[in-house]
Amino acid sequence: MADRIALKLQPRTTLGKKVKALRRGGIVPVHLYGPSVASRSLQCQRQELIKVVAQAGGHTPISITVEGEKEEHLAFVREIQWDPIRGNLFHVDFLRAEATQRLSADVPVVMTGESPGAKEVFGTVMQQLYSVTVEALPLDMPPELSIDLSSMVQPDSVIRVGDISLPPNVSLLTDPEAMVARVELPKEEGAEVGEGDSGRASPPESEQPQG
Repeated sequence: MADRIALKLQPRTTLGKKVKALRRGGIVPVHLYGPSVASRSLQCQRQELIKVVAQAGGHTPISITVEGEKEEHLAFVREIQWDPIRGNLFHVDFLRAEATQRLSADVPVVMTGESPGAKEVFGTVMQQLYSVTVEALPLDMPPELSIDLSSMVQPDSVIRVGDISLPPNVSLLTDPEAMVARVELPKEEGAEVGEGDSGRASPPESEQPQG
C-alpha cells in the first residue's frame, strides 16, 4: 500500500485577477475536483504545497482535508502550473478519487543493481522506458517500480515490461513486450586499418600518374 501523504487546504474566496495578491503573499490557488465532488476553489501556503507535490508526484495518493471540515478527500496531483517568469508555483489541480474504485496511473521505473552482462563487455545499461501504466486502487498504487539489473547476465540481455514484478492487486496496462532496458556495447574509437593500407584514400582516376 502506498504511504499516506497529508495536506490541509483552506477555503478560497479570492477569485479571478485578485488571486495575484494571494500569490504575492506566498499563497497558491488550488482546485479540487472529481466525479463525486463539485469543483472547489481552495488555497495553500506555497512552501507546504511544494513539499507535498514533490513528495507525491502524480501517482501517490494525498489525504486532503479542508480547514473547518471533517471530510477527508483522497486525491492525486493532476496539473501543476509554474510562473514562467519567476519560476514560482502558480496553481495546482487535485483529482479526487474513490478509495474503492480502481484507476490507472503512470508509475516511474527505476533501475537497481548492476548487470554482469554489461560488465563483461565493458558496456552500459540503457534505460528505454522510464514509466509504465498500471491499474490499482488508489491506496495500492505503487510510488515506483524497480528492475534488478543483476538478472541481465548476458551481453545481449534485455528487460521487458512483463519482467517487472508488480505488487499485489496491481495490474499492468503497458505492452508487456515493450523493452525497458538493454545492454549497449562501447563504441569503437576508430576503424581498423587493413594490412598494406596506409589509411589514405587513393586519388581519383583523373589524378593517377600517367605512364
